[in-house]
Amino acid sequence: MKYISTRGRAPALSFEDAMLSGLARDGGLYVPDSIPQMSAADIRALHGLPYEEVAFRVMRPFVGDGFTDEVFADLIAKAYAGFGHGARAPLVQLAPGHFLLELFHGPTLAFKDFAMQLIGQLFEEALTRRGERVTIVGATSGDTGSAAIEAFRGLDAVDVFILYPHGRVSEVQRRQMTTPVESNVHAIAMDGHFDDCQARLKDMFNDFEFRDGVRLAGVNSINWARVLAQVVYFFSSAVSLGAPDRKVSFTVPTGNFGDIFAGYIAKKMGLPIDRLVVATNQNDILHRCLSTGGYLTDTVTPSISPSMDIQVSSNFERALFDAYGRDGAAVAQLMDELKAGGFNVSQGALQALREHFDSGRVSEEETLATIRDAKDTMGELLCPHSAVGVRVAEAQRDKSVPMITLATAHPAKFPDAVEKASGIRPPLPDRMADLYDRPERVTRAANDLAELQTLIKERIPS
Repeated sequence: MKYISTRGRAPALSFEDAMLSGLARDGGLYVPDSIPQMSAADIRALHGLPYEEVAFRVMRPFVGDGFTDEVFADLIAKAYAGFGHGARAPLVQLAPGHFLLELFHGPTLAFKDFAMQLIGQLFEEALTRRGERVTIVGATSGDTGSAAIEAFRGLDAVDVFILYPHGRVSEVQRRQMTTPVESNVHAIAMDGHFDDCQARLKDMFNDFEFRDGVRLAGVNSINWARVLAQVVYFFSSAVSLGAPDRKVSFTVPTGNFGDIFAGYIAKKMGLPIDRLVVATNQNDILHRCLSTGGYLTDTVTPSISPSMDIQVSSNFERALFDAYGRDGAAVAQLMDELKAGGFNVSQGALQALREHFDSGRVSEEETLATIRDAKDTMGELLCPHSAVGVRVAEAQRDKSVPMITLATAHPAKFPDAVEKASGIRPPLPDRMADLYDRPERVTRAANDLAELQTLIKERIPS
């Protein structure tokens, strides 16, 4: 299995090298050169298996010979041992034909834990074997940063720096990043919004002198291993509802497109997915693009679902690569146009995207109303992001096909919005009950590449 860049001008790499590199040196994102297939019999054989065994069977063909079967299975077991639910990703029925996939039972109460806990284990194993050390820099709209810090804190082979937009994450998200005491993790509150953080991260990867000097690696959803780990719960949940012998659909609240792209990969592998529905908040560039073909950036408006406050959805580049027939030059041209404000998707590529993806948009008022209504009529307390997904799913689902909506975070991560909507202030789990009492350690930084690079170089071991 080799991995190629979406922009067509970087060398093909193994799984391990693509994982450790993160972003390709031509600025593109790594994708498999081909998608392994699972037959109906293979999928049917997943029925009743523990989540870890499903994960091994789904991911193993993508990993190549970088990890032995025994080592890979052990790393998966370690990754999910700290989850607070035996099923790891349990399904809850909301209404006839509508199910909620709870992805918030990991250490930081968000779906990012499924990928980040595994990638932390994979990094440590690979780097220890190689005798190497790397510097991970990540950008976050809230959940990726806390999941990365939790996964890499205290590891010997890694230093971690997380950029998050100052004042634009929830207090729980911030404290999860700023309260760990391990010296190898660093939270940086950067001026601007998430897209600014993401832009500076990409600037660092494209500065090859800096990239090579600090041995830069990335664990944002630009990292293929992140996407791969998320493919698993599409299989585990679909099989629970009868796949491959009946189709299922998924609604995914998303800003950066990584989670729903994982569903697309599951479909390409052979999982019988009917529709993949993109659910957006008021920062609705993905919905606008799928509706009109125009991917035109606009102002990022802060919302009560801050992890979706994004206008430049990095993983959409992977979907465009397939929609344009895997033409790296065409994708590179689109990304150049994006720097100037946006682009228009060709009619053929737009048709290819619409074959797989639908979309919907939810306002702030509708999000609050959905949290309230879900509590009253479904008995479920939703975080604002999950509420966006449920609202879109209820509006668009085909009653003849089971719909699974991804619940991407625990409501306690966004207590103010949940309390405003429902009158209930959701408590943190007991293991995190003292989060508000822990001392914080954070660095404030300007939206300035040189300043950020200097800060990082000063803090990594010489």
